[in-house]
Amino acid sequence: MRRAGVVALNTFREAVRDRVLYNLVFFALLMMAAAILVGQISIGIEEIVIVSLGLSAISVIGLLIAIFIGVGLVYKEMDKRTLYALLAAPVRRWEFLLGKFGGLVLTLAVNTAAMSAGLFLVMWYVKHTLAREDSAVLVAVYFILLKLALVVALAMLFSCFTTPLLSILFTAGLYISGLFVQEMRTFHSLTPKPVLEAITRWLSYLLPNFQNFGVMGSAVHGRAVPAALILENTMYTVVYCAIVLLTAAAVFSRRNLK
Repeated sequence: MRRAGVVALNTFREAVRDRVLYNLVFFALLMMAAAILVGQISIGIEEIVIVSLGLSAISVIGLLIAIFIGVGLVYKEMDKRTLYALLAAPVRRWEFLLGKFGGLVLTLAVNTAAMSAGLFLVMWYVKHTLAREDSAVLVAVYFILLKLALVVALAMLFSCFTTPLLSILFTAGLYISGLFVQEMRTFHSLTPKPVLEAITRWLSYLLPNFQNFGVMGSAVHGRAVPAALILENTMYTVVYCAIVLLTAAAVFSRRNLK
């Protein structure tokens, strides 16, 4: 784990030095500032507009970072041939993958925290105070970070055996499919074919359920998120990421790097 921690720290440093991250974070903060102007136009719903746009910006920017940087974590090391020197040292392949995953998740956590701070500054500027109900926004941000961790794990899995372009397409496809998991589970009411119903039901349990993390409505209206849901989403993310990373390690360990 110590070696994986070193890889994670180096990945974090490399990602922080990437100017793209600063541009994306700046763009997200700019969107939040623009929400103030939109809120002033929308009289009476300023807070709703600000929270909605702010959380949307955090989610979209985080997804861009998770997908476009995540798919290159492994491929870039192989393309530059820096992976060979790293694996020649006493670093196992699963430690390399775990370190890369941890480094990018840490990067996303720092960027998400920065964007969240910007959002709360905008909220304070508009309302001149922060109430207890605003804690729902923090929960929504936490759920966004959990969702991004899942996306990073999927992106790394695909990057272990295919090209960056296909990895982006596969990861984006799974993300979009994961937004409709509940609809897939109720598909039996739309088709009389039991085989098709069974396939869609099994797929709905295999796909990552990104609908679990959709609490923007509660955050916008200041409704508390149940503690049980927070625990369930946390455990779901940990277990699902562990399964995906184990699969990635199995695939990567069998890959011929010569």
